[in-house]
Amino acid sequence: MTVPITERGRQTRRRIIAAATQVVAERGVAGASLDEVGTRASASRSQLYHYFADKDELLRAVAEATNDAVLDGQRPLFDELGSWTGLTQWMDALVEMQEELHGRGGCPIANLVSQLGERDENVRVELASGFDRWEAEIRTGLVNMVITGELLSDTDVDLLASSTMASLQGGLMLTQARRDPLALRRAFDGALAFIATFRCAR
Repeated sequence: MTVPITERGRQTRRRIIAAATQVVAERGVAGASLDEVGTRASASRSQLYHYFADKDELLRAVAEATNDAVLDGQRPLFDELGSWTGLTQWMDALVEMQEELHGRGGCPIANLVSQLGERDENVRVELASGFDRWEAEIRTGLVNMVITGELLSDTDVDLLASSTMASLQGGLMLTQARRDPLALRRAFDGALAFIATFRCAR
């Protein structure tokens, strides 16, 4: 991988990654061609190979960009996760997003795992780090709820964060398969019911 030393070079690399991410999202990894990426990025073949040694290296950059896009898009919600209200608002926002998409698309990170996870170990590790970062945001919110007294002091926040993440991913998969956001809503309701068993009495 060539690291650009000029701002123009960095912009070109970002443009190529953005185009590749878009093409992969629309056509899948197998259907994503470098020619189409170059056309969308207004970049020549020589530019593609200047910044990326091959398609696999470009796909690793796509995985990293996908992680960042998914997580950065939730940043304002993550910042409020340290309360029951913030937790439910985060869940409601993700359900509303699926309603707007009519259940299409699923989780971008999970989609790449299913296509690339078994053929490129570096991509699998990168995508796993995206899930780890996502789960860490949930865990941080739960820790804050323990600190503020909304959850019991002996709450197993690791267990709750992992189970909530599993509910999210399972709900997204079923939503995508059924084209029904109610699947995610029910998965989150189950996660909330479990977390509620650790709430302090009011």
